[in-house]
Amino acid sequence: MTQTLTAQSIFDTLRERLGLAWAAGESGRDRPFRFAVPSVDSPLSSPVGFLNLIRTNQLQVLGATELTYLSELSIPVRLETLRRLCSESTVAVAVADDLPVTEELRLSAQASGVPLFTSNVSGEKVVDVLTHFLDEFGGRRETLHGVFMEVMGIGVLLAGSSGVGKSELALELITRGHRLIADDAPEFGRAVPDTIRGNCPKPLQDFLEVRGLGILDIRAMFGDNAIKHSEILRLIVRLTRMVESDVLKMDRLQGDTRLVKVLGVDIPEITVPVLMGGHLAVVVEGAVRNHLLLRSGYNASEEFIARQKRIMAQGGV
Repeated sequence: MTQTLTAQSIFDTLRERLGLAWAAGESGRDRPFRFAVPSVDSPLSSPVGFLNLIRTNQLQVLGATELTYLSELSIPVRLETLRRLCSESTVAVAVADDLPVTEELRLSAQASGVPLFTSNVSGEKVVDVLTHFLDEFGGRRETLHGVFMEVMGIGVLLAGSSGVGKSELALELITRGHRLIADDAPEFGRAVPDTIRGNCPKPLQDFLEVRGLGILDIRAMFGDNAIKHSEILRLIVRLTRMVESDVLKMDRLQGDTRLVKVLGVDIPEITVPVLMGGHLAVVVEGAVRNHLLLRSGYNASEEFIARQKRIMAQGGV
């Protein structure tokens, strides 16, 4: 797609849907949205999200929580925070829930030329609509069967045949502090050339179906922090029923890992055997930790092999 996405085009497209109005920063209406691949060192980076000054979102959303946080800062710290919020990397800032814009925020946006919008809908809806819009703008979408979760800060799709235990595993991971994005039919889109982002269709949001328990409202049971709107797909964990003889055939050093195509992008997929008495939540956490190490350049199996070679070269232990 050759069309350039700017702060003004975002405003024009979503004005009615989000009840948007300009509050300041009109000089920055041509600021371009950059469909850039996030750094491997920043797996949590996102094109849109609530106030984040560590991994700055290009589209920053401020709700009641964020405005309260800003108001409680000392004046020097607040002014510095607003300066960082209205930086070159910020395409636009949106104040949600029809909340009043402080004069300090307005002046900061005006001085830096960062478009400042107000919206009459909730912050969560602003984030959700912007995420869907960016995904649609960036390319086609695909629905995959499974449970999409954020585990240790990265997007993980729990895949496998029906009845293999994906939802039960997801529930256990949620109780261990990880977050649900979508059950059963998460939608994925390629918002940037080499990055796949997944989110939840609106009818399924917050819900998880667990056999024997029925439909569970995860937000009502565990609170808002147990839910996330979207995340970049980094890893697929495929649950596969196996007998002991099948497990013994698996590669003991490398495991069963391969690359699969999702919308033309290579995504690592790990096969995890489902056995009686297995602690799958711990195994998935281990798989994610190992994946993060691989992304940082450390390969445990290669280190193991190299150590054995060094020992043999020295004549054994």
